[in-house]
Amino acid sequence: MHSMLSGGLLSAFVVLGLASGAGAQDTDAVQYSGGVYHKAVCARVVGLAAHCTSRIVTDRLGNPLSSGRGERVSGYGPSDLRDAYKITANGSASTIIAIVDAFGYTNAEADLATYRSNFGLPACTTANGCFKKLNQNGNQKNYPAQNVGWAQESALDLDMASAMCPGCTIYLVEAKSNSLKNLAAAVDTAARLGAHVISNSYAGGDGKGTQTYEGSYNHPGVAITASSDDAGFGAAFPATSPHVTAVGGTRLVRDSSARGWSETVWAGAGSGCSRVYAKPEWQTDAGCKTRMEADVSAEADPGTGVAVYGPNNAGVSTWLRFGGTSVAAPLIGGIYGANGGTVTYGSNPYAHTDALFDVTSGSNGTCKAGKNGKKAYYCNGEVGYDGPTGLGTPNGDTAFGEP
Repeated sequence: MHSMLSGGLLSAFVVLGLASGAGAQDTDAVQYSGGVYHKAVCARVVGLAAHCTSRIVTDRLGNPLSSGRGERVSGYGPSDLRDAYKITANGSASTIIAIVDAFGYTNAEADLATYRSNFGLPACTTANGCFKKLNQNGNQKNYPAQNVGWAQESALDLDMASAMCPGCTIYLVEAKSNSLKNLAAAVDTAARLGAHVISNSYAGGDGKGTQTYEGSYNHPGVAITASSDDAGFGAAFPATSPHVTAVGGTRLVRDSSARGWSETVWAGAGSGCSRVYAKPEWQTDAGCKTRMEADVSAEADPGTGVAVYGPNNAGVSTWLRFGGTSVAAPLIGGIYGANGGTVTYGSNPYAHTDALFDVTSGSNGTCKAGKNGKKAYYCNGEVGYDGPTGLGTPNGDTAFGEP
């Protein structure tokens, strides 16, 4: 079962306009763009901590729009997303995708079962070995207390990984808190337990102090995805780590083209030039001498949005609709899983640009162009590489692993 959303022109964020610099938008307030109201699932934080990067579709007062178990689902489902990104592989149970989030999610397995059943995906349970919920130390007990916002994030992440790689094994690794210390420890646990993919849908400041935890995102042979944030132009960690695939955001709309879909920059997608981290050798954009965010991108606009089954603000499970680069990071992670091949940090897409859809229009803010306009790509969609969408979006899974 799936439903389609009406198109419509991308409108500006009406609470505060886009501006240069991370956090320039009042991302904790209700915003209106893409024809819908939406708000951040997790409040922004300061210091060595991270906020989740999902946005939930709401009414004008900020109450999440939801529907019951048997009602029509609003938002793109797996068949829509797989068609848009031309994914045909289903992945293998030998491939583990780990979702790292903070705090607990009481109904994770049951909610995932509802999502997968609704869309005709095979069951993924603890009993059949497809699903494991683990604490930060890798144990299936002593889980952290539930935080509804982060539980909504986890629901989104589990559903997107399932949509793109329904045959993969999925681990949910719950960090004790949203501190970078605990999130990094959960990433290390996921790698230790054999994850081929580790998806991270959270972001914090790109600044000094994060170096203490960057090593936890350096696991050779593991595809580590990180969302680029949802405040428009401005870099964020861990997406600025040179050892991850930084995932930006687009607005995905069905159309009459040969592909059947078109994409533009999502106005909320993060991008920027790191103040801290060196440029990886495979990244060759000329305007930024350090690590540039993003590498690739996928659907992230709440105005188009994806269907998710998870807890509402009262903790009751229901159908919800989400956007944010938290959609894109596990979606790309799922495609790495569907490919299942050898991964070399974030370099694989750079070797296969012909297997990506270029996103050439749209903007996520105002960036100073510099001499000869060299830095305009920091925040504008352009032919070839640009900050908000990186190299583009998947056209099959070829760009996300080697045979």
